[in-house]
Amino acid sequence: MARPNSTVKGERLKPRRAGLTDTNLLLIITLVVFVVMYVAAVVFLGSGFRKPQTFFNMLNENAALIILSCGMSLVMITGGIDISVGTMTALVCMSCAVNLDYQSGTVASAIGLALMIGVLYGLVQGYIIAYLEIQPFIVTLAGMFFAKGMTTIVNADQFNVTNESFQALKLTRISVPGMGSVNKLGNYVPAYVEIGVIVALIVVILLFVLLRWSKLGRNFYAVGGNQQSANMLGINVKRTKFLAHFLCSVLAGIGGFVYFLHVGSGSPSHASGYEMNAIASSIIGGTMLTGGVGNIIGTFFGVMSLSTIKNIVSSLGLDEAWWTNITVAAMICLFLLIQSLVLLRKNKK
Repeated sequence: MARPNSTVKGERLKPRRAGLTDTNLLLIITLVVFVVMYVAAVVFLGSGFRKPQTFFNMLNENAALIILSCGMSLVMITGGIDISVGTMTALVCMSCAVNLDYQSGTVASAIGLALMIGVLYGLVQGYIIAYLEIQPFIVTLAGMFFAKGMTTIVNADQFNVTNESFQALKLTRISVPGMGSVNKLGNYVPAYVEIGVIVALIVVILLFVLLRWSKLGRNFYAVGGNQQSANMLGINVKRTKFLAHFLCSVLAGIGGFVYFLHVGSGSPSHASGYEMNAIASSIIGGTMLTGGVGNIIGTFFGVMSLSTIKNIVSSLGLDEAWWTNITVAAMICLFLLIQSLVLLRKNKK
């Protein structure tokens, strides 16, 4: 019987190649869908989509959603969910706005406040879900209502922040060399991104590395795939779930400040429905609701796909809100169908 490294008839035996994983398959599908949609928009919907700044504007508008969706993907990979991230974003915005304008706070104190809210939420929700074993949906539903009520207690009125240091940071633009365009007057307008986009891209890279090459990342997939098997492998399931929900809440705090940096105001209605957009982006990005499958790069393109389809609907003159909701619902159904087919493929194996 030949060993793996032995030779047969003068030829070395080749190692068996691993097949295409479910995570990579769903990532490829997400990338293809995004590229097809964006190319179609560029070809058929005029010069607006041909300007690089249109793409960068999508990043500027969705930087906070990218961060929230990345956190959502972490808990969904472990088989959980968090529906409190939208109202937590509103709470962060209002708390930071009051701190800056009414309490003579600084940008540093506002950032610290946003992180503190995320950490506290993560500790409480993560502990209740992981160690008291209460359903994530119920716990985060309570967290959603708590954040909504606290936002109104902090301040019930919408107002714009006038703090000079914050306004200077908000108006900071980072130029993207070689991506500008010429306007109707013949002047060159450089392309730019906001600071929040840089933060979002750093989060995507860090979480990609975490899930791809760290022990904790492998534990997330193992727990989401099969908790009993994860226990048999010696993985601390409760601690893994706790860390997933903790990181999600911390990212919600960071995303809340990025959202605040983009809008520059406090309001109880801020980030309304963002938790649903985050879930939708994760699903479109290839993260399975059943857990065990997902990719942060896919989540990033899930957000961009969601934004692209909304811009396409708007460019077609269908400005009514229901058209956007219908197209988003159709996309989610499509990707849920794709996930079902992937599950069938997995079960046949």
